Amino acid sequence: MTKESMLQAFPSPIIVGDKDTELPIWPLFKQDATATPLIGYVFESIDLAPIAGFSGTPFNLLIALDANGEFMEVRVLSQHEPVFLDGLGVEPLFRFVAQYKGLSLKQNIKIGAGKNNGGNANVYIHGVAKATASVRILNQSLLSASLKVARARMGYAQGRDPDLIARIKPQMFEVMSWDNLLEEDLLIHKVFSNQDVEAVFAGTTVADTDAEGAAAPGAEFETLVVAQLNVPTVGRNLLSPKDWAYLQGRLEPGDSALLVMAKGRYSMLGDDFVRGAVPNRLTLHQGSLPLELRDLDIDLDTPLKVPELFKGAEWKILRVIGPAGLDPSQPLMFNLRVIRSKGEMYGERVGKDLLVVSTLPEKYYVAAQSDNKTWHSIWFDRSAELGLLLAGLVVLSWALMKQFWLTRTAQRLTLFRTSYLLFTLLFIGWYAQGQLSIVNITGFVRALVEKQSLGFFMYDPMTVILWAYVLVTFFVWGRGVFCGWLCPFGALQEFLANAARFLKMPQLTVSMRADRKLKSVKYMVLAVICVSALVSVPWSDRLVEVEPFKTSITLVFDRSWPFVTWAAALLLLNMVVYKSFCRYLCPLGAGVALLGRLRLHKWLPRRVECGSPCQRCASDCRYQAIEKSGAIDYVECFQCLDCVAIEQSDTLCVPRILENKHQHGVIPIQSMKAG
Repeated sequence: MTKESMLQAFPSPIIVGDKDTELPIWPLFKQDATATPLIGYVFESIDLAPIAGFSGTPFNLLIALDANGEFMEVRVLSQHEPVFLDGLGVEPLFRFVAQYKGLSLKQNIKIGAGKNNGGNANVYIHGVAKATASVRILNQSLLSASLKVARARMGYAQGRDPDLIARIKPQMFEVMSWDNLLEEDLLIHKVFSNQDVEAVFAGTTVADTDAEGAAAPGAEFETLVVAQLNVPTVGRNLLSPKDWAYLQGRLEPGDSALLVMAKGRYSMLGDDFVRGAVPNRLTLHQGSLPLELRDLDIDLDTPLKVPELFKGAEWKILRVIGPAGLDPSQPLMFNLRVIRSKGEMYGERVGKDLLVVSTLPEKYYVAAQSDNKTWHSIWFDRSAELGLLLAGLVVLSWALMKQFWLTRTAQRLTLFRTSYLLFTLLFIGWYAQGQLSIVNITGFVRALVEKQSLGFFMYDPMTVILWAYVLVTFFVWGRGVFCGWLCPFGALQEFLANAARFLKMPQLTVSMRADRKLKSVKYMVLAVICVSALVSVPWSDRLVEVEPFKTSITLVFDRSWPFVTWAAALLLLNMVVYKSFCRYLCPLGAGVALLGRLRLHKWLPRRVECGSPCQRCASDCRYQAIEKSGAIDYVECFQCLDCVAIEQSDTLCVPRILENKHQHGVIPIQSMKAG
């Protein structure tokens, strides 16, 4: 959104101020006689909480919050959810989003069919049938982005930098018993008696209606235990090793897992609780703001390691997603909503909260520092993956620098290349989601034109490291380092093409003349996409789908049929026309080919006989990147090193074969020179 589009979205009497220099938000003022008081802020959710949806792309919402944390406006700017694009249409989505207007960020907003009355702990909005997961992601995006603004500009962070979040120490572990955990304040155990609960309801219309409690005022009404289960000393002492490992696999970087146990007269879940949902009776606040708790729906392999007193008690492992901004160094305020009713026909429901506060001891977390702002924490949380990626890039650099050792035999090159492409496809692509895309380039172009920060790239550390490496290698080796070695979709194509050859499927060879013409198509595709990125974001979003990367790598074909059909068609074509998409259509390939012209030297070995008279390498090059003259077209070369292996081989390189025969007196030198 630009200043002009903001002015159109919020016309007079609202005044849109200049964009904040520190946070991607716009202040809103209102003309009131001669004064113009600040009435709120407007912002885009994707700038503050880019939570990926089912398509791999986040929702982008336009959110206006008033100064009290109430939603003035929520609109959908862009979305890529298959259920709304290809199925239900966008109208149900727009109706869903309209429900937020007038609600407050201080309320616990829940998607469901509950009743909004004094008894419930949540405020309910209606979901969208058949799109439950998508609207949950939208809700999380909206709340997470809004919480950041509220903490940063509305005083809810009590003067702290809201992006400075403490982090749990992942290696901090001590063997402790249940009693030790209580003594260390890692478990918070609180007993509420009947008279404690009666005191909470004093002065209400439902006071003195609990006959059982009045008969035994000192008896237990409810006992609550809460703990931060993702703290290793807590989780590993309460869970079996198998269950602890399973819990770690269920949590995304930055997520928090919280254990809540309850024993007594009152159910903390209620009869209508649905597994995997937000509890009706249990809420969590930090500071003055609520954080959404959602059941992780975990069935433990081994029962929790609890005393006999708590065996059979209600318990739940609940998650708070990372973008919500839970800070483990700040107190967590758990509220159990107790509901009393009076009357039958037109009964009155009154709800009051029982409060349990949990504060984690300092030695179990790394205090917030200037170097662990939000995106820093993502890098820290993915440090193991990033370390493996960097190790893989070091190996690739070594291999390219040691090309003559690597290509000493065709078998050695084949073994290394197959192994590395498996690493690229399985780890970089499907596991770590490190597929570079034309979307990276269009996002860069949009940010430059709109004079926006490029900081959003930092939320995807795999992409940043890969692009940094590829940009450096443009100067050393050219385009082929990425296209030939680091593109997961390219690796997938190569495996399928090799399988086709093994199965003796017919292979089509494009003539050199047609090949040159077809290779120019990808540059036209790139140009069209870049222009569309400047003039029409919706068209740009459609055109980038020419890349099958999102379908085949990011979503692993879990997408609607048109996208899957397109990706499958390209892969099948590749099995008869080698790397046809990469060579002729790929806009990202066109972009890196242009940047590959920055290469400073020709590093692949050639002989004087190459091209005149020998055509062995040219005929074997499946990319058709070797000219008849023998020169390598580095712009179209994928640097598979097959030609280097041929040039190094005494049994494959024709000039070498002739030289060896001459040295052994098999043929005269004149015959060798004549070719």
